[in-house]
Amino acid sequence: VYIWRDPKDTFISLLHFFQKQKSTRGPLRSLEECFDMFCQGLSLHGPYLDHVLGYWKAHQENPDKILFLKYETVRADPLPYVKRLAEFMGYGFTAEEEKNGGVEKVFLVSIVIWYEMVYAVNLILVFSNALETLRKIAIEIGVDPTFKEKF
Repeated sequence: VYIWRDPKDTFISLLHFFQKQKSTRGPLRSLEECFDMFCQGLSLHGPYLDHVLGYWKAHQENPDKILFLKYETVRADPLPYVKRLAEFMGYGFTAEEEKNGGVEKVFLVSIVIWYEMVYAVNLILVFSNALETLRKIAIEIGVDPTFKEKF
């Protein structure tokens, strides 16, 4: 399952992510410089459009193996995509399950899981930033330089 985002939204999302990280990783580049880097494909995962197009081509060749969805479309009306995803994975809803609100229930549970996952990732980022700060302080006060590798 591949969910792609509008390139503009992807860039803004990355920019916000990097702004959150700037306090421990040094100064953030200017908006214009970040945009130029994004357009040139300078990112952790390579050129964004190449990444998306690679999955699009794979989906075209194997539509039964790769489900290709657009994030903004799914977000605007998620319930049909919950059904589509279930069918794609071989676990389609029965008529009775749909009638009894099964699609909505699965959607609500997925939202809870998503927020728990986001919370866990944010905790990891906070912990990682705290460790980096502790490393810097320890080195500044003269702790063994190999402390950085051991901690």
